[in-house]
Amino acid sequence: MNESDEKIPTPDGIDIKTMPPGDRRTLRRAISGSALGNAVEWFDYGVYSYVSVYIANAFFPGEWGVALTFAFLALSFVFRPLGGFVLGPLGDKVGRQHIMVLTIIMMTIPTTLIGILPTYATLGAFAPILLLLCRMVQGFSTGGEYGGAAVYMAESAPDKRRGFCGSFLELGTLAGTASAALVCTVLLVLVGSDGMDAGWWRLPFLLTLPLGGIALWLRMKLDEPEAFSAATSRQQTTKKPFRDLFRGYSKQITMLMAFVVLLNIGQYMVLTYMPTYLSSTLGHSEVESNFTLVIVLAAMMVVITPLGRLTDTIGRKPVLYTSAIGFIVLSLPAFLLIQAEGAGLQILGLGIIALLQVMLQSCVSATLPAIFPTQVRFSGFAIGYNISTAIFGGTTAAVNTFVIQKTGFELFPAVYLVAAGLIGLIGIRFFNETAGRPIDGATPPGSEDEELAEMGYDLIGFNDNGTDDDTGSGDKQVSH
Repeated sequence: MNESDEKIPTPDGIDIKTMPPGDRRTLRRAISGSALGNAVEWFDYGVYSYVSVYIANAFFPGEWGVALTFAFLALSFVFRPLGGFVLGPLGDKVGRQHIMVLTIIMMTIPTTLIGILPTYATLGAFAPILLLLCRMVQGFSTGGEYGGAAVYMAESAPDKRRGFCGSFLELGTLAGTASAALVCTVLLVLVGSDGMDAGWWRLPFLLTLPLGGIALWLRMKLDEPEAFSAATSRQQTTKKPFRDLFRGYSKQITMLMAFVVLLNIGQYMVLTYMPTYLSSTLGHSEVESNFTLVIVLAAMMVVITPLGRLTDTIGRKPVLYTSAIGFIVLSLPAFLLIQAEGAGLQILGLGIIALLQVMLQSCVSATLPAIFPTQVRFSGFAIGYNISTAIFGGTTAAVNTFVIQKTGFELFPAVYLVAAGLIGLIGIRFFNETAGRPIDGATPPGSEDEELAEMGYDLIGFNDNGTDDDTGSGDKQVSH
């Protein structure tokens, strides 16, 4: 952002231009460092999906090549929870910034290596094994990447503009996916399918190296967010975040996982599976399918920050409820439009799904970190988010491809979204409204614990000095 960009008020209503130069610079770095890393992550997922046919030809010759390509993507997601279990608690111990630096390195290197791997024709069965290893490392790193970026953004943003600032993280998601679609489509136009099969599919993966380098440079300049630094100075961090998380915040993990079912099935449906659905299932050309998605993604990028700002005004839950109910009611009509004749109807159907999805994405990085207190925030987000993502998000393309290929039921993705909407609605029902609330305390914003703390009670699990105590769980019990 520059001086003419959107004004970002502080909790006191001061816009970014009147903030002290150091604070202004810190906020901009937090936004750019978090968002660019997220863009790199989704650039990889987008490229992998858009060139999936050519990856299949290179590594999995045979009629099940595309299904196996997506199955490898799904297998890599198995390692995301492992990354969450390791990197989440580590982020609560040593700090958010250190983990963000580590994850961008671990994402960039294996993604770049995919661009130089030997093919099945050269190395036989070892070629897909090497591909799987790259995706495993990438999956492990992603287990800490999104959680770290979301937590860092949430803790760095002004309380009353957390939705707006957090929306830039998801703007990075959309920008990374749109860039992948644009690069792959332009490359396909220039070299054709034969050229892509000949090895040009590798180029987009190699572009990850300079993008990751820029993100790394930005992240190395970041300091720890004030919320985490303040908790450290007050001795409100914990040496055992994993233990404290599952003792006191199992309900928060459960409702987060339910919500993430909807978030990720919708997200991977729109951002990674849709080009394959349009081309392989509905028979559209690759170029047409990719350019259609670029248009949809561009529209999502236009509306995501205004929607994020709206959640700062009316709250997160009204927007989340609208989206979940919309998926339940409108998914089937939307996919009927996508299957209809005529580009206008198809774009309308895609637009309905995209609008419902961008409503979720506009405030997810402001909503989910806020349901945990500072001392276990990274752990709770990374573990809950990645377990749900591994089961439902990463398998979206593989499940839809398999079911359609076996049954011929081309409306299955709509049914899948309806089911996800119902599960997500349950999770949203139990969220506390956290818009505008501080998140730098030792209790979840909007909870009974926070109200008790404001009345002068100390939670069991932290003694009078705020240090870790084994006398209780830190969940609902209190001592005067």
